[in-house]
Amino acid sequence: MKQGLVDDTEDVSLDFGNEEELAFRKAKIRHPLATFFHLFFRVSAIITYVCCDWFSKSFVGCFVTVLLLLSFDFWSVKNVTGRLMVGLRWWNQIDEDGKSHWIFEARKVSANHMAATEAEARIFWLGLIICPVIWIVFFFSTLFSLKLKWLALVIAGISLQAANLYGYILCKMGGDGDMRTVAASFLSQTVFQTDFPGDFEKPRLEGLDIHRH
Repeated sequence: MKQGLVDDTEDVSLDFGNEEELAFRKAKIRHPLATFFHLFFRVSAIITYVCCDWFSKSFVGCFVTVLLLLSFDFWSVKNVTGRLMVGLRWWNQIDEDGKSHWIFEARKVSANHMAATEAEARIFWLGLIICPVIWIVFFFSTLFSLKLKWLALVIAGISLQAANLYGYILCKMGGDGDMRTVAASFLSQTVFQTDFPGDFEKPRLEGLDIHRH
């Protein structure tokens, strides 16, 4: 009787790959330092701009401090946090003929390079979207309050942060040149979903150089 039970028993192989990947995707923060600096510079720039009159009476000092924070934020988000947190990177270069080329990179998901965690992806995109909106609010408040001396700084804040937002949206959508299509697809995939793939289909925008690694 015991022998019969042994013979009827078969080994069953269990695939834990999907469970491991799901657990990784639900992990809270994989790159805490990158996540911190993704928000630190841009939030510090906003706080310094709002509270600069309380800390100092020097317009030049406040102007330079906020501009430096914005510059640090632009560089870190463009070159570091986007690559680590969501596996994306972009830049714009001018060729010998003076033509501008947008270049995008998307990290492929593999055994060694897994997709970004949901928490990091949400922090990345929310920080990337909300802060430029705040600077746009500052722009209108500056106009209505006639504090025109701050207008150049506010425009710089909008330009630097909107450039990163524009670049990463195009990068995420694979270089689609139609901004209405990009905006609709981006909202549907990023705001209403939590899936952040690490690879994209080949873009169909003519004159666009794509480097995929």
